[in-house]
Amino acid sequence: MYRDENEKPDGSRYEMVAWQVPSSEDFPQGLKYSFQYMDADGDTLLRYDNSPYHLDVGRHHRHTPEGDIMKLEFTGLSDLVNDFQTEVNEIYEQRTN
Repeated sequence: MYRDENEKPDGSRYEMVAWQVPSSEDFPQGLKYSFQYMDADGDTLLRYDNSPYHLDVGRHHRHTPEGDIMKLEFTGLSDLVNDFQTEVNEIYEQRTN
């Protein structure tokens, strides 16, 4: 359904994957996704996903490098892609300036 990946000049990279799944209790929108931004060593800088393992913070959530998990507002896949790419660019700028 959706796939994008890119490597930045500092070796950090992101991978974004979203695919349709049957609607279920775990995935009521019929969508499963994992967007990951990592440094050159593969350590997480940012992750968005909707795995059903952190329902205490919400079905849609973001992970930080410190291990914090925070709720995301899900208004659609295109908004999610835009929000993730904006955050990736902000993190990249902070790390390289």
